Amino acid sequence: MMSRQRLVGRLILFVAILGAITWGVWHRELFEPAALNAWLRRLGMFAPAVFIALYAVGTVVFLPGWVFSLVGGALFGPLWGALIDLIGATLGATLAFLTARYLAGEWVAKKAPERLKPFIQAVEAEGWRFVAFVRLVPLFPFNLTNYVLGLTKIGLVPYIVTSFICMAPGAVAYTWLGY
Repeated sequence: MMSRQRLVGRLILFVAILGAITWGVWHRELFEPAALNAWLRRLGMFAPAVFIALYAVGTVVFLPGWVFSLVGGALFGPLWGALIDLIGATLGATLAFLTARYLAGEWVAKKAPERLKPFIQAVEAEGWRFVAFVRLVPLFPFNLTNYVLGLTKIGLVPYIVTSFICMAPGAVAYTWLGY
């Protein structure tokens, strides 16, 4: 049985994420490449750190990552932009992974339907190889995949390292387009 404090913490986190998603949907014009680019240019030397934080939070609240990657290329150029985009995307993917694990990991482990358990076990058995597959094959929605993988028992470090390495080709491509 979960403690009341832990349940309240999970509920607050869940409501905060839903609120941020709703805010992002209602204010999506703020996340268009031109608007982000103009705002971040005014931040000077703080732009990379703010951009990484925005990218990470944007990933958690289901904002489209391609917008951030394009802006990263426009702001920071193809080399630095790709690295900054990759750091922001990896940080965001990690935060979403951990959020899912914290909010629902135990529940999924106990309550997953029997027909879903073989799939979860197969994903867990493949571990980093499965993470590499979903990162390299652009058929899987990035934001949703981060949460789904958090519901498995894939290790955090293999998830982070594999995500960083295997998201690099996409980060370079989108950053180059933005540049």
